[in-house]
Amino acid sequence: MQPGDTLEGYQFDQSKLQTTLKTNKKPLVLVSCGSFSPTTYLHLRMVELAADYCRLSQEWEFIGAYMSPVGAKYRKQGLAPVHHRVNMARLAVRNSPVLMVDDHEARCADYQPTARVLQHIEDELDKHALVRNEAGEQQKVHVSLLSGADLVETMSAPGVWAQEDLDVILGHFGLFCVERAGTDIDAAMGPLEKYRDNIRVIAPLIQNDVSSTKIRLFLKKSLSIRYLVPPEVIAYIEQHKLYIDDIPAMNNPQEVDAEKGKSAADGITASSS
Repeated sequence: MQPGDTLEGYQFDQSKLQTTLKTNKKPLVLVSCGSFSPTTYLHLRMVELAADYCRLSQEWEFIGAYMSPVGAKYRKQGLAPVHHRVNMARLAVRNSPVLMVDDHEARCADYQPTARVLQHIEDELDKHALVRNEAGEQQKVHVSLLSGADLVETMSAPGVWAQEDLDVILGHFGLFCVERAGTDIDAAMGPLEKYRDNIRVIAPLIQNDVSSTKIRLFLKKSLSIRYLVPPEVIAYIEQHKLYIDDIPAMNNPQEVDAEKGKSAADGITASSS
């Protein structure tokens, strides 16, 4: 992506979608929304965890996933320019057989709430109608949000998310959330009880608390990020001298800015790290 790219040049990537179903389960595409500044191995790992979850379930056949980097209108300190974030995400997913980057949100001149991003992906999948069962019959693809479980904490906090967004995201699309250390998922689920059937919690067997916020802090302190971030992304960061002088210092090095979603109300509540 280049600076100033607009929707005029947008193309929906279908290159890694599984277009023929192997089971009678419902086809599922997952969408991860965030700033991805930068993309880390945890962002990639979450997709693998969700794919495993679906494979072991009786309901879903996972057929692909998208990362949707937030656009320039998203207000958060420390983010690299949007074209850099999209380019890093594309480098990160290059070797993934299932994960693609959708840059529609990044190209939009206006702020795009998470509900609208999910609707866009659903509309594109419906329009292209690529997925069929083994008999050749067209299949409707279900789209869900993929995030860290700390997103549920923000959704259950009063005033952070617009109620109409929660109804769309959790009521219509649903959420696959990966548990993270320090998150009390049971407590967070309390205020979201009416959506419980649409929230799937995935428990990782190996804990990973890498975050983009920590990566930016490491870079500001000239610490190594090797084996935390894909090498192609590290090379891009070094080439473009990102995250060196423009990231405000954090008072608490343990602070984590987790993978979260975005409310239509103000465009401030978080996107991923």
